[in-house]
Amino acid sequence: MTLSVDLFWSVRSPYSFLALDRIVKMSEDYDLDVNVRQVYPIAVRDPDFFAKVGPAWMRYLELDVLRQADYLDIKCTGWPTPDPIIQNMDTLEIPKEQPLIYRAVHFGVEAARQGKGLAYIHALGHLFFSSGADWTEGDRLANAMDAIGLDHSVLETNFEMDFDKNHGAVEVNQQALEKAGHWGVPNLVFNGEPFFGQDRLDVCIWRMKQHGLQQRN
Repeated sequence: MTLSVDLFWSVRSPYSFLALDRIVKMSEDYDLDVNVRQVYPIAVRDPDFFAKVGPAWMRYLELDVLRQADYLDIKCTGWPTPDPIIQNMDTLEIPKEQPLIYRAVHFGVEAARQGKGLAYIHALGHLFFSSGADWTEGDRLANAMDAIGLDHSVLETNFEMDFDKNHGAVEVNQQALEKAGHWGVPNLVFNGEPFFGQDRLDVCIWRMKQHGLQQRN
């Protein structure tokens, strides 16, 4: 019997990126459907978050992500260029106008509707965190979408038209994540039980095996 697990995901989260290839391999190795559920980055969900934790938290985050990537032997070139969230990195203030992040998240919502949610986060995650390139430059984003069977021009055309619908879908995902008992990403939720963090993937597999998770033939 094919099992199903919800994957709550933020495209800006570097820890989500560190889990990405292992989650893709999980879906390839096991008889498992991974349902990608986009949530907004914490900077959108709680604009005061970074001001509350202070600049030292951000400096440690950058250090730790690169260290973890080195430890896991994952190519990571650092923060996306440009950052999909407009943020003053000196004051950590976040303006209301965010022209990039809504596209990145809403495209992921549409990708999931088309059964390409996992392919989307894999393509975008590597474009953001391992390419070292400006992901908004030229045809880079369009080419990444085309490579996984998504028409970038259609995504762009439908962005404004479907904004409220996709925004509502993200809000439903965020409520579901909170109902599961956590707020952070990456977060695998199986049978209502959350497994938060890139270091809990094996624990989630262990739990799913208790419920009959099988290797693919």
